[in-house]
Amino acid sequence: MESVAAPKSSSNIQKTTLATAVEAAWSRAVASAEAAGISRQAAAEKQASSALWAAPPSVELSHRNDRLQSNNGARETEVALAVPLWLPGQKSAKQQAADSLSSLSQLSEAEGKLRVAEVVRELHWQIAELQASQSLSKQQTSTFAAIASDVDKRVKAGDLARADALAAKGELLSAQAAQSQAETQLEAAKRQWTALTGLAQTPDVTFVSAESPSPRQLAEHPEVLRAEQQADLARKRLDLVAKSNRSAPELITKLRQDMPGHGQGSAYSLGLAVRIPFGTDDRNAPLQAAALTELDIAQHKEQVLRAQLSARMESAKAAAEASQLQLHTEREKAALLNERAKLIRAAFNA
Repeated sequence: MESVAAPKSSSNIQKTTLATAVEAAWSRAVASAEAAGISRQAAAEKQASSALWAAPPSVELSHRNDRLQSNNGARETEVALAVPLWLPGQKSAKQQAADSLSSLSQLSEAEGKLRVAEVVRELHWQIAELQASQSLSKQQTSTFAAIASDVDKRVKAGDLARADALAAKGELLSAQAAQSQAETQLEAAKRQWTALTGLAQTPDVTFVSAESPSPRQLAEHPEVLRAEQQADLARKRLDLVAKSNRSAPELITKLRQDMPGHGQGSAYSLGLAVRIPFGTDDRNAPLQAAALTELDIAQHKEQVLRAQLSARMESAKAAAEASQLQLHTEREKAALLNERAKLIRAAFNA
């Protein structure tokens, strides 16, 4: 019976892309856990705001008799159910705060992914630059090694002086030192990449778009949107504190059984009661102060962030222009090094 070998599928070899690297880094980031925590908190707040009562109901049981007094068999048993009620506007304010927190969780995830993507992309291009530098230094080392070997042969043959051999050896040592430095820097960057993403492989530069992203307006920046939402949440929480200026009132339903004495029948009665707590400054003032502080901090952070992002966007534009100039300079440098190697070879061959 002939066995047929299964052909190797090229799909089994999955290449790392920049998108998969960003997702891998995001799954390992602290910001990912923070965004997930805010999302869980928002879901819990929504569930609490949709409840029929402002707080969990409670049951009260009581029993009295005259056993220690006249002992005539008089008994009184009562069961009470207390249901906390929403204050006017409190439930709506709590729902709005929960919706604002839910929006904040989504914007926190978008902002966190943007930050992680920036770090991953920057490290990726750093590795690509170091790989190019290593390749160039390796090529230079190979060229100067060949030159040094040829010069040694010609020195032994008496065609060149010993000084020429020393000069060729010096060029080779310089090239080897540059190659060693490039390899060390590349390995360090790769270890940093693995620590960041958990991946050993880096994306192929040829499959990564080098196009510059379209400029983002300041008002559309994820960090600004998150700061705005944080301030909105603080305002909603301040409104909730204002609507919750006292503890929840309670509607109490009571069922009572009375037994006047031995041999007498039981009497049942149903009663309703309302418990209304008072709202005082010693309760409300700390809550209002905390909510106002949260709002002031959120608004101040938003103002500072806008100024910082505006400066960062200007710096990014200048850095992009400098990168283009540096790329042009590095290309010229590589061409000059190749030309220099050719001239050195030609000089020793003369």
